[in-house]
Amino acid sequence: MHERDITLRGRRFHLREWGSGADHPTVLMLHGFPEFGGAWEGLAERLSDRFHCVAPDQRGFGQSDAPAEVEAYRITELVGDMAALIETLGGPLIVIGHDWGAAVAYGLATMRPDLVERLIILNGVHPGPFQKALATGGPQAEASQYMLYLRRDGSEERLAADNYAKLLALFAEHMDFSWMTPELRERYIAEWSRPGRLRGMVNWYRASGVKIPAPGEVLDIPDLPVDKFHVPMPHLLIWGPGDTALLPEATEGLEAYCADLTRIEIPGADHWVIHQETDAVAGHIRDWLQR
Repeated sequence: MHERDITLRGRRFHLREWGSGADHPTVLMLHGFPEFGGAWEGLAERLSDRFHCVAPDQRGFGQSDAPAEVEAYRITELVGDMAALIETLGGPLIVIGHDWGAAVAYGLATMRPDLVERLIILNGVHPGPFQKALATGGPQAEASQYMLYLRRDGSEERLAADNYAKLLALFAEHMDFSWMTPELRERYIAEWSRPGRLRGMVNWYRASGVKIPAPGEVLDIPDLPVDKFHVPMPHLLIWGPGDTALLPEATEGLEAYCADLTRIEIPGADHWVIHQETDAVAGHIRDWLQR
């Protein structure tokens, strides 16, 4: 693994790279909350014999720049960062996203499809089915109430208290956290402790336009238009069904937005499928990319 910094759109971004062979297709790996580029290490190591894996710390995370303003984390800004990176890497290329990284990956696929050869999502959601599931005020709305907590003023200070006890609890709530070794926990805390980073991370939630009703409250909002949010490239969705933050209903109707969708479920896994079932995830990705 090699690390380097790069300037994109006037901001510094930190990259980790594996498998830089000249004949290796490039895979851009986009982490979610509250992780960083190093979260992809296990998967990247399993793919690096055939792929050039690039995992940036996204804006607000890890060693990349973390502007304080909420407006700096609008989805157009986040997608713009990664579009600039793909252009620098000589795209189009394969894009993998998890959690919030999936939101950026879907943004690239719909706003800049010229830069995405294939799209792979691991326990992440397209904005169309996700907003539709939230709008019913049902189980997904109840599961997403934590997002409202994170949007509140001062949430970063509460998450950081007692050596990040609340953030670690949120990370693990109702899901298998056995993959988080003491050594890995210290790596995560070191990244969260960088000045301004926790505010930058939480600002992703504050800048989001996703509408979250109270449980039982129904929102009267139109479905997102298929033409504007269309995913034209081949798309693989890998899902850990034990996810308690993103429920299966948040992907219902995804086929309407996708030209070529393949779904794979990994039994026994949850939101952290990348860490829990790394070998299985790597195998499914290899098989699908050989299609």
